[in-house]
Amino acid sequence: MRYHNITKDDMLNGDGLRVVLWVAGCDHCCKDCHNPVTWDPDGGLPFDDLAKQEIFDELDKPYISGITFSGGDPLHPANMMDVTSFAQEIRDRYSDKSIWLYTGSLWEEVYNLPLMKYVDVLVDGEFEVDSKDVKLRWKGSSNQRVIDVQETLRSDDPLKPLIHCPDYYV
Repeated sequence: MRYHNITKDDMLNGDGLRVVLWVAGCDHCCKDCHNPVTWDPDGGLPFDDLAKQEIFDELDKPYISGITFSGGDPLHPANMMDVTSFAQEIRDRYSDKSIWLYTGSLWEEVYNLPLMKYVDVLVDGEFEVDSKDVKLRWKGSSNQRVIDVQETLRSDDPLKPLIHCPDYYV
């Protein structure tokens, strides 16, 4: 896996104060994407032990709510195995921290991936510039959903995602 950035003290990509790992690799290539530099899976830097420790150092801080995986797309084939392994390690080490994940894929396509047992909130769907709304909470376009993964997986019908929060900031 490769990555472009680790953002610290982020308040835009999930609930609370977070650390964000921006991975390299995305096949969705959404029109007017805010981060097209991350599309190339060979771009950025190798995700090594120093990068992992940088994230752990942030997650050790009591005021950090958790980690957000973004990019690029954490579910890109170049990332899937490493993101799953890292999410499991984070869950085992920081059971009180939340894990958010942004993907251009739809919940109905990914709900049964092993990674989902570690993810608390999934923001799904490609960014659609025609549906862009800057007032939306934690997503760029109205077609995207902010899904409570664990509640949805425990529900009677995991193919009907349960929404995590209201769509708009108040």
